[in-house]
Amino acid sequence: MPVYKTPFNGYAVRFSPFYENRLLVATAQNFGILGNGRLHILDLNPSGGISELRFFDTADGVYDCAWSESHESVAVAAVADGSLKLWDAALPPSANPIRSLKEHAREVHAVDWNPVRRDSFLSASWDDSLKLWTLDRPASVRTFREHAYCVYSAAWSPRHADVFASASGDCTARVWDVRDPASSLVIPAHDHEILSCDWNKYDDCFLATASVDKTVRVWDVRASRAPVATLAGHGYAVRRVKFSPHRENLLLSCSYDMTVCVWDYRAEDALLARYDHHTEFAVGVDMSVLVEGLLASTGWDELVYVWQHGTDPRAMP
Repeated sequence: MPVYKTPFNGYAVRFSPFYENRLLVATAQNFGILGNGRLHILDLNPSGGISELRFFDTADGVYDCAWSESHESVAVAAVADGSLKLWDAALPPSANPIRSLKEHAREVHAVDWNPVRRDSFLSASWDDSLKLWTLDRPASVRTFREHAYCVYSAAWSPRHADVFASASGDCTARVWDVRDPASSLVIPAHDHEILSCDWNKYDDCFLATASVDKTVRVWDVRASRAPVATLAGHGYAVRRVKFSPHRENLLLSCSYDMTVCVWDYRAEDALLARYDHHTEFAVGVDMSVLVEGLLASTGWDELVYVWQHGTDPRAMP
């Protein structure tokens, strides 16, 4: 399947919710420590390759990205200078970014667009806070401050327009309702920093967390004293976790061990596949909503891979 080389280190990859052949990739120069960033819009070609449709440059690294759920050409980038930048691929470069939102005091590490309400998105920052934004307002709608350390991840519920989860370096995952400034649930999910979280797309009571402790855990938020499953198999910190949009039990994870893993968290032998195509930290993964089994990953090796689950990502068509 196709491979694309980016000038900078990969940080995040997202399939478009509108076009089955389109991807969004966030990158940062010098491993995100210092330097510029670039947001790529890539298209999968019928011939099997990947071509760049547009790119947008930033003065600082881009750590995460998300497609708008309401405008097919709009995307938001989480930038290391503490800003969120909105871009519209349908507009000329001189008209972009269409919005720059700067309230966070430190790097914005994660962003997620509301798939239910579709007009709002969340940002998570190293300033220990999360913020709620809408496209039509120049300032954030609400700020959520409860975490005691960097917030690395935010994920909207796939069913409830007002519910989201967050994951932090304070070793907790929290569940929130945007109508309340205080969280509704605190899960001391790991003994080490939690780098990512995601909701099950078929049962909105189940939340996955990924940690520096090398594990992914799945929680039932109705009874969160102990995890439903602990998935051990990565050799280093698990950087990102994603539930499948097509199969209830399926999870995707990537790690600083340079691998991407596919899991069935309800199976006795939970690890279904391990892909070792990256040669540096694997930090971004996604599953296509529109094409079942289509996976994408990116990493610090400056490569973006797209492949069908069960095939070798390095095998060219």
